[in-house]
Amino acid sequence: MIWWTVAGLALALAAAVIYSVRITRSYVRLRRQKRGDDVRRGFTAEQWLPLAESYPWDPRGFRFLGAPIDGVQFEEDKVVLVEFKSGRSRLSDKQRRIREMVKSGRVEFREVRVDAGDPRSIQVR
Repeated sequence: MIWWTVAGLALALAAAVIYSVRITRSYVRLRRQKRGDDVRRGFTAEQWLPLAESYPWDPRGFRFLGAPIDGVQFEEDKVVLVEFKSGRSRLSDKQRRIREMVKSGRVEFREVRVDAGDPRSIQVR
């Protein structure tokens, strides 16, 4: 009798473990799918946000980049690097480094000249 009880408990435990693994896999798959949907929705929204009424600059001056920042806003008196965030999303490490480079003045404008007759001839001014 004890043998049957132990065998029954072992089978029940095995069934519970198998069920738990399946539920966990389903949960992980759903989380990945939701996260992917959020990313796609966010990527699409970032391209349209400059057209929102509450966007603080002239949307005609916005140029979408996508990565590592969302875009560049060109105004008559300044150039603004723009990153759109929503909810609890945070700047990535790379975006934080870019922000710090801008704050510390490590941003440059360079003109790169290419000779039309010799495209291998490049001059940086």
